[in-house]
Amino acid sequence: MKIFHTADWHLGKLVQGVYMTEDQRHILQQFITAIDEEQPDVIIIAGDLYDRSLPPVDAVNLLDETLAEIVLKRKVPVVSIAGNHDSPTRLQFGSKLMKESGLHIVGELNSNLQPIVINDEFGEVHFHLIPFAEPSTVKHIFSDNSISTYDEAMKKVIDAIEEKMDKSKRHVLIGHAFVTPHGEKEDNTSDSERPLAIGGSECVRADYFKPFHYTALGHLHKAHYVLNETIRYSGSPLKYSASEANHEKGFLVIDLDKDGQAQITKRKFIPRRDLRIIEGALSEILKHDESEDYVFVRLTDITPVVGAMEQIRTVYPNAMHVERKALPKLDKDENGEAVRREQLDDLSLFHAFHKEIVGTEPTDLQRQLFEEVLQELLTEDREVKEVVTK
Repeated sequence: MKIFHTADWHLGKLVQGVYMTEDQRHILQQFITAIDEEQPDVIIIAGDLYDRSLPPVDAVNLLDETLAEIVLKRKVPVVSIAGNHDSPTRLQFGSKLMKESGLHIVGELNSNLQPIVINDEFGEVHFHLIPFAEPSTVKHIFSDNSISTYDEAMKKVIDAIEEKMDKSKRHVLIGHAFVTPHGEKEDNTSDSERPLAIGGSECVRADYFKPFHYTALGHLHKAHYVLNETIRYSGSPLKYSASEANHEKGFLVIDLDKDGQAQITKRKFIPRRDLRIIEGALSEILKHDESEDYVFVRLTDITPVVGAMEQIRTVYPNAMHVERKALPKLDKDENGEAVRREQLDDLSLFHAFHKEIVGTEPTDLQRQLFEEVLQELLTEDREVKEVVTK
């Protein structure tokens, strides 16, 4: 079975005030061309189809047009889940009707956990769709008060899947989570993806996915595998922040043989405009060849520059941001390592702020209270956006 794995489309995305819809349309047209050329048996979209729970009309129309081209015109089934940016109820709407056409979207997690079964010449492949869900949601669904972290929530869901799993079949899991090799805290791959939790409590152990022949993940924007080659992030199809400037964007092609062995290759997208970082003195930048690319400019001029953006846009009309490259103010992270202040996570930033203002490190109680309040804010932000859509 040939599978295309993509994720994190973020339709309706704004980057520095610029709607990326036409750039996304350009990429999705390439994706459809690849479908025509390679004739996949199924398409996976592993969450964050939209950038927000209430997407703009143009984004909704683009998704509708794209899925119609794939499912209705080309008769290629699509299996997809909600990510943390999506509205579960909006994506889930009409799913029973769409299922008959080959569009399988799971927005809200439930205890049923029945796989989508798609056949090839070797028999059945079971696709297990696990949409993004808060630990509190999983705790409620399974009536398990011991669940408090994303790691515990994912383990509970996978344990429930394994209880019903037919080991004689091939199995593919589709999830949207922050998966690391051993559940340890790691840096996000992109500044454009907001955290799910704080202090590493959003991280999920990769070895939970070993029962599956392939795990298609969404959430992190850089394409990479975790722990082994069959647990994969496809990454986002476009660069959505300066932190992604060095990413190679595309999608993954998985050839699943009769025994469930997966051969994985990557296909690259060619963007309408690249997104890159340019560094140098203004006088040198103004000598560059004119380019339509999206650029983030770091000026090395020692003296202030008047009207820098206006001048830069004579060469780079789609310049998104300009800043002076100043000597970085260094702080220490939780491990005592010196890092730039803008690279600190919320908890380390709180430590640095407290040390600078009060003169001492925060106490364990202050740290605990800060973590609790910040986690409540993160959770409430998602819940409020979901209530607005209902």
